[in-house]
Amino acid sequence: MSLTTDLKTSNARWIQLLLGVIAMMAISSPQYVWTLFVKSFQTTTGATLPAIQITFSLLIVLQTWLSPAQGWLIDRFGPKLLIAAGTVLSGLGWVLSAYATSLTALYATYGLFCGIGTGIVYVGIVGLMVRWFPDRRGFATGMVAAGYGFGAILTTFPIDAMLKNSTYQSTLITFGIILGAVGLLAALGLRNPKAGETAAAATSIKVATSAVDYEPKQMLKTPIFWLMFIMMTMMSTGGLMVISQFANFTKDFGVANVMVWGLAALPLALTIDRITNGLTRPFFGWVSDRIGRENTMGLAFIFEGIAITLMVAFRDNALAFVLLSGVVFFGWGEIFSLFPSTLTDTFGTKNATTNYGFLYIAQGIGSVLGGPVAAMIRESTGSWMPVFGLIIVMDVLTGLLALFVLKPWRAQWFGVAVSGAPMAAPAE
Repeated sequence: MSLTTDLKTSNARWIQLLLGVIAMMAISSPQYVWTLFVKSFQTTTGATLPAIQITFSLLIVLQTWLSPAQGWLIDRFGPKLLIAAGTVLSGLGWVLSAYATSLTALYATYGLFCGIGTGIVYVGIVGLMVRWFPDRRGFATGMVAAGYGFGAILTTFPIDAMLKNSTYQSTLITFGIILGAVGLLAALGLRNPKAGETAAAATSIKVATSAVDYEPKQMLKTPIFWLMFIMMTMMSTGGLMVISQFANFTKDFGVANVMVWGLAALPLALTIDRITNGLTRPFFGWVSDRIGRENTMGLAFIFEGIAITLMVAFRDNALAFVLLSGVVFFGWGEIFSLFPSTLTDTFGTKNATTNYGFLYIAQGIGSVLGGPVAAMIRESTGSWMPVFGLIIVMDVLTGLLALFVLKPWRAQWFGVAVSGAPMAAPAE
């Protein structure tokens, strides 16, 4: 391959990464800005708060639990049209929910359309990036995952300002059209790499990767996949326990309204947490491209456990609590770069989107378990300490599993173990 061709390929994949980040940012608001519309939806429908919140649960469940089917469609028919359709569905969900006057209509628009749309885009773009960046899978998946987290930072304040000066219906329609159009334009530029187009990048890979592309049915028969599934479920559940109950335990600790740097501790902590939760995704992804996936998992997950321990220990100090909460979220968000890159390294790129779709269900389980389990433990014990104890145990255990179970298992999988029989590959 000539130098000119190498440069064109390099430019092409960075353009793909940029388009992927833009598309991810365009579909993040339905999840992250939901809270701004809750009161308005409740007033319009006359429904109770728990009934309204089912809309959000529906969005998350559809986004994650349908991901294997969505990934299969993308692997079979290509990313451009399906991801474009996902961005349109996400925007359309907002537009149509502006006209919803009943719970059924709200579930069918905001819940169904936004859930399916964001799921297609998310799993599709992650699956695309692991193909374009064989040498930087951790970093590339981390960047697009960060785009999903950061997108709402750009829209939260404009949406909040428009809600104060206009109706919520106008806000939903306006931003639904804008975000849908931006996502659509970005998606139409996406494509899979051509044969041999990433060959030069593949020569720079510093981590073990599979030379065989495994079908989902083969992958699902392996203990490595189920170990990763359990690990991601534990990390997701623990992180979502913190996210879902953050405001509640901050108030119970008595620091929510304490002024830090001229701002109340709770909103300041939430702002810092959103930033660190985004930054950690490309950072630890980049680290994993250099020192290995399992080494990075062990480092990040145990670091997360230590950070939570310190946050709880200094819970009476508002400044320390705010800063340490940022450290906690810096130790959690990297699951969205480490797991997809590890999975693709292990099972190949041909079915990467579908394969990750199955693993991404772990995030759906965490979404279902995290908030309710944390609340149940708090109700039954009268304290947040058992909740944090469970989170710390899951973090440290997952880190140890990465270092002492996943690492030797994958070494055997790749046939580089110095002792023990190689783990058998599933039959063709």
